Amino acid sequence: MSYKCGLLRMLAVWLLVGCFCSTAFSQDKNRMVRLAKLVIDAPQLERYKAFLKEEIEASVRLEPGVLTLYAVWEKEKPTHFTILEIYADSTAYKAHIQTPHFLKYKNGTKDMVKSLELVDTTPLVPGMKIK
Repeated sequence: MSYKCGLLRMLAVWLLVGCFCSTAFSQDKNRMVRLAKLVIDAPQLERYKAFLKEEIEASVRLEPGVLTLYAVWEKEKPTHFTILEIYADSTAYKAHIQTPHFLKYKNGTKDMVKSLELVDTTPLVPGMKIK
């Protein structure tokens, strides 16, 4: 292979990688990342957990635009939940909140949630994958 042909191949690969990275960066840039902070009524805690678990599992399984829903509660305050929500973009989020499984969760838990704070965030490393 001549030097010129090898150089052209390297340039083609570089352009291809550049386009892929640019597209990936653009997709990461459009992601919607937020924290949902909730306080749940203590006597209804187990029922709330069941609703939330069902909703998260359905959302991640059925909606390609729902990239992550990761819920935790505080050890010292088990009624305090934080949910890391990552959506492909705001359109995916808007579609998510109209799904039957989300509406079932929202309507089924409305009397269980004592407070809700939605915090839009900016990731430090946008393309970081959760293993």
